[in-house]
Amino acid sequence: MIFLLSYLALGACAGFLAGLLGVGGGLIIVPVLTFLFTAQGLPAPIILHLALGTSLASIMFTSFSSLHAHHARGAVNWQIFRRITPGIIAGTFLGAWVAAQLTTRFLKGFFIGFLYYVALQMLVNAKPKPTRQLPAKAGMFGIGSLIGGVSSLVGIGGGSMSVPFMVWCNVSMHNAIGTSAAIGFPIALAGAIGYMVNGLVATNLPSSSLGYVYLPALFGISLISILTAPLGARLAHVLPVPGLKKAFAVLLVLMGTRMLISIY
Repeated sequence: MIFLLSYLALGACAGFLAGLLGVGGGLIIVPVLTFLFTAQGLPAPIILHLALGTSLASIMFTSFSSLHAHHARGAVNWQIFRRITPGIIAGTFLGAWVAAQLTTRFLKGFFIGFLYYVALQMLVNAKPKPTRQLPAKAGMFGIGSLIGGVSSLVGIGGGSMSVPFMVWCNVSMHNAIGTSAAIGFPIALAGAIGYMVNGLVATNLPSSSLGYVYLPALFGISLISILTAPLGARLAHVLPVPGLKKAFAVLLVLMGTRMLISIY
């Protein structure tokens, strides 16, 4: 019961922050699940795999809700979505397979590096200059594969990569954020399926898991996050978001450093 309440609290926090700051809930879901699974005594070699798969599965629900909201505002560029999604799906499936072959130690190091990268983006408020146009079909497939692959390895919806890419390609920030929300759904769906399938052959899985997706955590996080994400989105118009983003960046650095210490 204590851990179920922890999953509910995590879902509330992740959904609220995703709606408020426009960042994927996976950035906070993965490290917190890693700490919770460790406290539960789950097998250490698969803890991060379970955290990544569960994070992506939970993002399916919040990203679909976000997609619908942005579509209602006319902020989703469906042409970009259609062009980039094949690469997204291919890269995400490949990333899930690669993750299943990697050790927890390596995955932790990769995730920590990504946390520091996103935190730095937020602290310096890095925004790419719109200096080019969207690439052709092959280029979009390649970029989609890269975004999907990295997102799968770190358990996120890909917004920290897809938004800068689209802004760099002269897509307005409004449409880049809306389209990124749409792209997050196939990333989460393909990633969740990939971690489920690749985890079926793993040993020492908890009884309440489906591959590398831990169902009690998925239930608790998803149940609340779909309710708190719209609340965060509404408060984004009245709260000092730039300052909150910097505070969140500091939190990411602290969580990343805590994970780094745990490696040694």
